Amino acid sequence: MNPRRRWLNVLALLAALALVAAACGDSDSETETTAASDDGDTTTTQADDSGGDGGDDGGGDATGGVPVEDFQLGILLVGPEFDQGYSQAHFEGAKYAIEQLGLPEDALISLDFINPADNPGLTPEGVAADMISQGADMIIFNSDDMRDGAFAAAEQNPDVPMIWVSGDSAWEDGKDFQADLSNLGNVWGQMIFGKMIAGCAAALESQTGQLAYLGPLTNDETRRLVNSAYLGAQYCWENFKGGDPADLGFTVTYIGFWFEIPGVTLDATQVVNDFIDGGADVVLSGIDTTQALVRSGQRADAGEALWAVPYDYIDACQEAPSICLGVPYFNWGPAYLELAQSVIDGTYSSQWQWIPPDWADINNVATSIIGYEKGEGLSAESAANLDTFISGLGDGSIQLYTGPLNWQDGTPFLADGEVASDFQIWYSAQCLEGVAGVCDLGS
Repeated sequence: MNPRRRWLNVLALLAALALVAAACGDSDSETETTAASDDGDTTTTQADDSGGDGGDDGGGDATGGVPVEDFQLGILLVGPEFDQGYSQAHFEGAKYAIEQLGLPEDALISLDFINPADNPGLTPEGVAADMISQGADMIIFNSDDMRDGAFAAAEQNPDVPMIWVSGDSAWEDGKDFQADLSNLGNVWGQMIFGKMIAGCAAALESQTGQLAYLGPLTNDETRRLVNSAYLGAQYCWENFKGGDPADLGFTVTYIGFWFEIPGVTLDATQVVNDFIDGGADVVLSGIDTTQALVRSGQRADAGEALWAVPYDYIDACQEAPSICLGVPYFNWGPAYLELAQSVIDGTYSSQWQWIPPDWADINNVATSIIGYEKGEGLSAESAANLDTFISGLGDGSIQLYTGPLNWQDGTPFLADGEVASDFQIWYSAQCLEGVAGVCDLGS
């Protein structure tokens, strides 16, 4: 986005915060299917739009249509816009949607570092209100961390379509269904598959059988992804390398937030050092930024046999290409384009969407929300085995969330032969048995 436009947005935001607070001060508000379905259909649940008599309760669809030439999209980014990771993937996805609609750059209104540590004076609902005042017809909150702000903004602006990325507020069968927020939808990619592929790649290349996972904060989402990486590693260690399951180590350490914040979180670089000093030769990243790859690359340059798997962003391997085994990444463009088009067409309705990869080509930029970009560190043999693994995930012949599986504390998760539902995977209360490390801090 035009840098001058962004700074003007910041100035306008600061000027508007007091007005937003005053305007809001009198408010009184404060069917399960398997994720790995053979047909690859998107799991989607439409929110209940009944909402009473359609009066002041804010119920009903936020659909009215917008002339395409007038459409503006607002997106709030939890981290830096150009982080080579999670926030950059969202920003570029939003840019893709605007470009595909034939709109100029200034049709995208964005602001980054929307989190309490970096910007304690900003609230997501305040930022959203400012974007709406600038003409935004749709607002995207790109982080689970923005939950309360997304709820407040949706309640305060019931006629504006909004998306809370990674949430479950529009899932009728979910734990956090918000029936009264019928303008707030959710979208998320089935990154469980990207992490399975990442875990497989790590196990295929590891010489020590000791894998490590650099985690962010702990919640259902992050445990779900740790578990998926572990299952992928376990499968490929046994089925492609012929390894003994007892010889595979998988350790996770959580730093305390989606990316490192000095004085607030653990030092991500030091955690990577600790992993390597403890015997791990592959570090997988679950945080939004690239410290796992960067530090592993520095130590590899000094002569150690190491590899790493970054996360989130398609070009993340460029930070240390020779040791990168590939990156599971989000491609938000197609989903954001579809959502924007629904607002333009007047057909938007709040839905919970957990979208699988396009198994015909997981790296198709026009169709697949989840991809895996192979890295230079992956050998030809491992790459071929990884392709076989991906094909098995896509056609359903490999179902990793199948019992018997236990939680980390030994209690049963899935009975023998039981295939997990979306609900069971989405709400991952613990890490799986076999994963070392504390998985419930900050839950």
